[in-house]
Amino acid sequence: MKLLEDRILSEGKVLPGNILKVGSFLNQQIDTELLAAMADEISHLFARSGVTKIMTVESSGIALAAAAGMAMGVPVVFAKKHKTSNVDGNVYSAQAHSFTHGNDYTMVISRDYLLPDDCILLIDDFLAVGNAVNGMISLVEQAGACLAGAAIAIEKGFQGGGDTLRKSGIRVESLALIDSMTDSGVVFRK
Repeated sequence: MKLLEDRILSEGKVLPGNILKVGSFLNQQIDTELLAAMADEISHLFARSGVTKIMTVESSGIALAAAAGMAMGVPVVFAKKHKTSNVDGNVYSAQAHSFTHGNDYTMVISRDYLLPDDCILLIDDFLAVGNAVNGMISLVEQAGACLAGAAIAIEKGFQGGGDTLRKSGIRVESLALIDSMTDSGVVFRK
């Protein structure tokens, strides 16, 4: 998606450790026009996939998931990264490691919100090695639901997570797919 790629080139900042900072338009401050365009693109890509619900993990994926849910006319659920007092004991759970934050967490989602007759589209802001997406896939499998695929805002293709998912038969659609990034710039996959 050229619009997103252009914003990454103009405002994204490559930080040490293969971190791409896009807080000025995607995950701290959100450009709502860009968000709407991204949601429309996701809706177009998965229009004929039978999606009944969108799932993400708190918190950076929520805005894109909600916008895509509105564009597709389906509900959105999100897995929490920690069990809290307002989530009862009847949950699905999966372990994941955050590449960005360098820590492990247990994602949980109430069994009330993820049902066997759902067809789930996973959405996240970034895909690096695939830990968050794999955790969400585990939640979908535990529920016995159908997986339509994963829509990702920015995939770091050089870290291999998306390629591994695709090789296993998972449909992954990334709006911006980065082949490499250094202090001097970002190169997108064509």
